[in-house]
Amino acid sequence: MEIPSDLHTRPHYLEKVKPFIGKNIIKVFTGQRRVGKSYLLFQIIDFIKKNDKKTTILYINKEDLDFSFIKNAQDLHDYVKKSKSKKTAVFIDEIQDIINFEDALRSLLLYKDLDIYCTGSNANLLSGDIAGYLSGRYIEITVYSLSYIEFLDFHQLPDSNEALDNYLKYGGLPYLKHLPLEDTIIFEYLKNIYNTIVYRDIINRYSVRNVPFLERLVFFLAEHTGSIFSAKKISDFLKSQHINMASNQVQIYTHYLTNAFILHQVKRYDLIGKRVFEIGEKYYFENLGIRHGLIGYKIEDRGKIMENIVYNHLIFKGYSVKVGNLGASEIDFVCEKNGEKAYYQVALSINNEKTMEREFGNLKKIDDNFSKTVITMDKYSGNTHEGINIIDLRSFLSNK
Repeated sequence: MEIPSDLHTRPHYLEKVKPFIGKNIIKVFTGQRRVGKSYLLFQIIDFIKKNDKKTTILYINKEDLDFSFIKNAQDLHDYVKKSKSKKTAVFIDEIQDIINFEDALRSLLLYKDLDIYCTGSNANLLSGDIAGYLSGRYIEITVYSLSYIEFLDFHQLPDSNEALDNYLKYGGLPYLKHLPLEDTIIFEYLKNIYNTIVYRDIINRYSVRNVPFLERLVFFLAEHTGSIFSAKKISDFLKSQHINMASNQVQIYTHYLTNAFILHQVKRYDLIGKRVFEIGEKYYFENLGIRHGLIGYKIEDRGKIMENIVYNHLIFKGYSVKVGNLGASEIDFVCEKNGEKAYYQVALSINNEKTMEREFGNLKKIDDNFSKTVITMDKYSGNTHEGINIIDLRSFLSNK
């Protein structure tokens, strides 16, 4: 196969997968459609071709009609077995479209000369029983929309307030580099991507009948990005708008939306009781451009947008993130990675005493010595505030 001529590398992900290249373990890349999973496969193929001339490449793209004959696990197994040579790297794009694909993967693992990679657009691709079925012989890497640094690189832009505004407005889908950064063009493209995800990965996949409710739910969550909600609260609000749907159905539909990577669901964590709350969570959009394509890019939403982009950057950096609850106070993000914690508060501005007292005061209440940071739109280059770090959003997003 030929590597696309416009291949733009994403070193962040290549470095993650490098230790596993050539190993008899399945490499699974999950993420929203059009975040660049296929191009990441091409990047890995290019790396293998340059570093291991003896490995044969076998690429299967389930969105290509040439591979429509691969419908189930047996078809996949037979095709790979017939096509492989002594040492073969197998790449399977959108593997969730193959019935019982996990059976084929488990069988193919028996061939020690196979190096297997696959992508999928469902967060539960290898969860639960399937993960156990594969006996831990896989790694999963979630691919996200472009980070701010990647956005600058893809669009060949200098780091500036204008570039940051474009990123916050249009989001980080890689294909945008081929389009003029103009509202009419970008939002039309993003709305089409959204429709594709909703119909292919939700409506068709789960045989959703109440499509108008699903669409109204997405709009509701877009308008209330970053607010704490339970399924019951969402159901009660929608009923007040004459849209009737039981809370258990709300829960099911939000689950569909998070599985398709349209939304991220963030649980609340009790910092005093050291437990995760069973009800009440926040929702953030995987791609802010898609959100704005649905409801517009509005100045009054700046706080929500800023909070959303901070969350996206934290998970891009590999943190496990929750919303912190400290008595009557809230910590925007409680993050953990490699046994270390970090706390973040997000504020548009800290130029008045009341805001400073709230944002810094909440962090001061945390009784441990882990890093604490306030992120703001204001440019700041001074000292800490009683040991609490202060950083502007552009600088925070520029931190790889």
